[in-house]
Amino acid sequence: MKIICIGRNYHDHIKELNNEIPDEPVVFMKPDSSIVLKKFPFVIPEFSENIEYETEVVVKINKIGKYINKKFAHKYYDQIGLGIDFTARDLQQKLKEKGLPWEKSKSFDGSTVMGNFISKTELRDVNNIDFSLNLNGVVVQNGNTSNMIHSIDEIIEHISQYFTLKIGDLIFTGTPSGVGKVSEGDVLKGYIGEQEFFSINVK
Repeated sequence: MKIICIGRNYHDHIKELNNEIPDEPVVFMKPDSSIVLKKFPFVIPEFSENIEYETEVVVKINKIGKYINKKFAHKYYDQIGLGIDFTARDLQQKLKEKGLPWEKSKSFDGSTVMGNFISKTELRDVNNIDFSLNLNGVVVQNGNTSNMIHSIDEIIEHISQYFTLKIGDLIFTGTPSGVGKVSEGDVLKGYIGEQEFFSINVK
């Protein structure tokens, strides 16, 4: 199973981090060892003083595909979920300043929260999904997939030029604005619409 992530896919998030708008999807990957096991907490790693949450809609691939045309991409996934891409922002900044890959700041053990999945048939339109993150009872992120720079189908088309997609692969589609630091004792809850998809404690 691969975890493929898309960075800088919402204009408001690009603006809050003072990044440049990319010409094509920014792609990076996480190993399966980054996934927090169900009912386990997220543990802040010792190597960072600034771990930030990034809530994202997640697509689960259901068939093998390579060089997938955008108009056929909808046939390659049937489930939608919600997750968190935890980022060691201080470490990421150091790596970016040196022109080095981000993996240590994005793909460390326990950096991926994977919530529940539902059939995309339960959603009226995958290009118009409302989702949010609640931190200690306060909404800190609100997003809608209609605001993505690259749609789900466009992302699948782009990724499949480089990587063969296989059954069970996960695609994190990017985060909206509102990312922020987590602290010990925090409780994070993610929602699509009014439905809770995950709840995780921070240790």
